[in-house]
Amino acid sequence: MTTTPLAGSYPLGSFSVRRVGYGAMQLAGPGVFGPPRDRRAAVAVLREAIARGVDHVDTSDLYGPHVTNQIIREALHPYRDGLVIATKVGMVRGPAGSWEPAFSAADIEVQVHDNLRNLGVDVLDVVNFRASFSATGPAEGSIEAPLNALAELQRRGLVRHIGLSNVTPTQVAEGRKLVEIVCVQNHYNLTHRHDDALIDELAASGIAYVPFFPLGGFTALQSSALDAVAARLGATPKQVALAWLLRRSPNVLLIPGTSSLAHLEENLASASLVLGAEDVATLNRVTAHT
Repeated sequence: MTTTPLAGSYPLGSFSVRRVGYGAMQLAGPGVFGPPRDRRAAVAVLREAIARGVDHVDTSDLYGPHVTNQIIREALHPYRDGLVIATKVGMVRGPAGSWEPAFSAADIEVQVHDNLRNLGVDVLDVVNFRASFSATGPAEGSIEAPLNALAELQRRGLVRHIGLSNVTPTQVAEGRKLVEIVCVQNHYNLTHRHDDALIDELAASGIAYVPFFPLGGFTALQSSALDAVAARLGATPKQVALAWLLRRSPNVLLIPGTSSLAHLEENLASASLVLGAEDVATLNRVTAHT
């Protein structure tokens, strides 16, 4: 297996982005609420990510709220050609930081305009609708109304591409009948593989899959297996977990987030980590039997 800069590229709508991107959620304060402890450090991490070749930044005006997008604007505006910023709508933050569903047509329009204003752009590259029918994960419910609202904003030139987040396969199918879906963002990692069939289905259609929570939910036994592979490769367990995701399917786009320059370096280095067949088999056996 050969590697290319930041693990190669894959289409994201009309764009082509490198497969290792950057997730901006951790640039906000604790609980993704309020300002960061060190705004200058947050700006520095963003600038370093772009300097290292990252061209896909994932964000939302929910983060802070507003804080993360304002930091992105401070750090990177005017945006360089080829930089793709993806954002999310479908929820709002309560006064104490709660996450509240908000996906009427009026809600969606307000959120799109908040993202436009705080990012300092006239059109949003990618807007993911985050379904929130349950607080514990994807749950069934029609997404027609919010997608129709996004489609109208797309027709008005405010949104280039539409994606989905926190959705079931049924909702993905519904969404694809309504609008062109360019990506799906769901919880997926080595040990949380409920979307295996969906990833393959999307890959067959050239649609990107963007896993979030890529490092959570590992048992002690699973962590030991990651540790063993990492030791054999001279890498960290986190790098192994990210490299496994890159190996999983060519349509997987990573958006690991951090507010630390050291952790940014660790994340980006995963793009150069080559897992051998024995490593992959070891990790896949852990998933299958624990």
